[in-house]
Amino acid sequence: DRLIRAPRFFYAGKMMSMTGGHGDMREMGERQHISGYCRCESMNALCVIADGVDECVKAVREELRRGAHCIKIMASGGVVSPTDPIWMNQFREDEIRSIVGECTDRRTYVSAHCHPASAIRRCVEFGVRCIEHGTLMDAETAEYVAEKGAYVVPTLAIGFALKEAGAQLGLPPASREKVDVVFEQTLLGLEHMRRAGIKLGFGTDLLGETYVQQCREFTIRSEVFSSLEILRQATSISAEILMKQDELGCVRAGAYADLIVVNGDPLADLSLLAADGTQVPLVVRDGEIVKNRLEQAA
Repeated sequence: DRLIRAPRFFYAGKMMSMTGGHGDMREMGERQHISGYCRCESMNALCVIADGVDECVKAVREELRRGAHCIKIMASGGVVSPTDPIWMNQFREDEIRSIVGECTDRRTYVSAHCHPASAIRRCVEFGVRCIEHGTLMDAETAEYVAEKGAYVVPTLAIGFALKEAGAQLGLPPASREKVDVVFEQTLLGLEHMRRAGIKLGFGTDLLGETYVQQCREFTIRSEVFSSLEILRQATSISAEILMKQDELGCVRAGAYADLIVVNGDPLADLSLLAADGTQVPLVVRDGEIVKNRLEQAA
C-alpha cells in the first residue's frame, strides 16, 4: 500500500506450535503464557498454541482470515524454547495433514521449522512444501526431500551468530548447548542438500541484535555452493517457494521491477552482496527507485 517504504513482505501469520513445542516459551514452572519471544507482552504475539485436529484447523483458518500468505508450523525442537529437545518431533500426523489440507484448500502451503532428519522426512511425507532450517539433514533424508520436490530454506547466519555470541546475547546455557548440536552439522547438512539436488531458498532467521549479519548468509553458503547457485537461491528459487515465480526473482515482462545495481560482478565476487549494502548503490522496488547513490559515486 506504500504507507511505509519497505521491502516486499509475505506475511506467514503467527507460527503454530503444540503445547510444549518450539513455540511454547513457558518455563517448566509456568502455567500461563505470560512471557515469550523478545520480552513481548505474551507468547501469543508471535505464536499460537494448537493441540488436536480441531484446534489446528481453527488456528489455520484464523491466520488465513487475517491475511497470512502461508502457514508456518513448529515441527521439531528448537534452540530458544526451554522445554523441548532439538531431536523432538512435534505435531501428530493427523494434525500436520489437517493443517496442510486447510492450506491446500486456500491454494497456499505449509512451511515447517525442522532441525532433525526425522522431523524433516515426516513433514515432507505429510505434505509440507518447505522445510525451514533443516540443519541436521542426513543423506538419505535429503534424497527423499529431493524426490518429493519439497524445498528447504537453510538459515546459516543465525547459527554462526549464536555460536559466536550466544552468551553476550543473553542465550541461557541450555540453549547454547542446543546451538552446539546444530552448529556442528550445519555445513555437512548443507552438503547433503547440494548432493541430493534439493531446491534451496534463501533465509537467515536473524532477529534483534543479530540482524546486522543478514548479508553474512551469502558468505557462509559460498563454502558449499557456487555464486550462481546462491544467487538463484536468493531470487528465482525463493520466488518458487512463495508461488510467485512469474512475478518475483526474474526479469521478464509482467514481473515486478524489483532490481538492484551492484558495483562489480557478483558471479565473480559474491562478497559484493555481503558488504551490508555498501556495494549496492541502486535499489528499485516495483519500478520505483528507493535507493540511489550512483550520483554520489560518480
